[in-house]
Formats: sequence, C-alpha cells, structure tokens
Amino acid sequence: MKRISVFMLAICSTLIFGQKVSDYKYIFIPEKFESFKKDSYGLETFLAKALTGKKYVVLPANRDQWPSEAKDNSCNILNANVLDDSGLFTNKVILQLSDCNKKTILEAKGRSNIKEFEKGYPDALTQALMNVTISNPVDILPAQTSDTASSTQNTASDTPAATTAVSTASNFSNGKLDLQKVQIDNTQFILAKSGSSVPFAIFKATSKKDVFMVKLDNGATTIGYFENGNIVIDVPQADGKYSKEVFAAK
Repeated sequence: MKRISVFMLAICSTLIFGQKVSDYKYIFIPEKFESFKKDSYGLETFLAKALTGKKYVVLPANRDQWPSEAKDNSCNILNANVLDDSGLFTNKVILQLSDCNKKTILEAKGRSNIKEFEKGYPDALTQALMNVTISNPVDILPAQTSDTASSTQNTASDTPAATTAVSTASNFSNGKLDLQKVQIDNTQFILAKSGSSVPFAIFKATSKKDVFMVKLDNGATTIGYFENGNIVIDVPQADGKYSKEVFAAK
C-alpha cells in the first residue's frame, strides 16, 4: 500500500503542478507537418513567426545550432505539431505542443470558413494560437546526464517509479507540519504532508547546486535550498516580502 500511495503522489503532483506552455522558452517545429500529405501551405513558417512574436525561441532544424541549454536537455523544449482536421467545407487544424516525454501540454483547435487553403489554414491556425500565452519561462533544467536520463526512463514505468520514491524518502518538520520528501528523479522531488497524497511543494533543480525552484500547493512560485541538512523555503507573504521557513530533518 505504501508503494502505491507514493506512486499516486507522483501522479497527483503532475496534475496539480503540471507545466504550462508559457513555462517553456524553446519550441521545435518540424520542417513539414506530416498530417498534411501534399502541401502544408507554409504553416510551419507561419507558426514559427507567430511563436516568435509570443517571445518563444524557435529552434532551427540543425541541432548543432541550438543553444546549450536546449541541446543538453530535451526537457527544456516543447515540440510543435499541426494536424489537418478539415471537413468538407471548413478548414480546421489542431495545434499540439508536447514535452520531452511526448505528453501533450496544450491542444488547441482552430477553424476558418475561408475556403481557399492558402488563406484558410493560416486563419484557422491563428485562432488556435489564441490559446498560447506569451513565454514566461520559470526555470531552465540543467544538462541531462546519462544518470538523469536513466532515472527518467525508470520513473516512466509504474513499479520502478514507486521503488525509487520509497527508497529516497525522508521526513522533515517545521514544528507545525510533518512532511515526507519523495524523490521523483535526479532533478525534482516533492514534499508531501505525512499520510496524505497531496503535495505541499514540488522542487525542481536549477543551475546552482542545492538551489531549487519551488511551486507551493497554493500556486505560488518561490525558491528553496538545502542548509545544514535542512530544507529551507522562502515563503512569499501578502506584503510582498518573504519569510524563511526551515524544515528540519527528523
């Protein structure tokens, strides 16, 4: 039961703290959308221009030209695809943006009553793009080492994910809250209230050792870090200041 509850905790954290499109900086667009068998009517170029206007960095086809933070960790990248969903008299498209694990972060539909393909498809895609917010990246993940990649692959299956989380779990308390630390992979872990499957906070590694971006259960984003074996969170206050919350290892 303990293994099952911890695995459910990992799933729950994804539902609560799931990433938004605006959390990303980089987007990769294929040279041609495969759903359009004959002609995609320049939608690849149209999409790239639109996303650039929303402050995303559209990566070139040549991987050697990618910036290191995109090249060294594919999980810093969203992958774009446009599907042809047209009917007999209506041009329709589906815009899909997915992460490094092929999980769909956003799926948006657009339609146009313009019958000409050259104008109708871009018009439909413009409508779908209304669902894409301006890029406001939260944090950039560090380079993905072979160990990290292996850990990510293990987490993808049910049983290994539960085993890894249990083996690295430990307890912390600030005197008011008793929390369990659950390691998801080499770049992120969760603090959860003891006996509960609801995460209190999720930590994601930054480029600085032992410093993390933290998303709290109330939706607030802040930073956390290790200090003398304890976990410290800078908790945002109503007046705009931060209080230091120390969770001591038990």
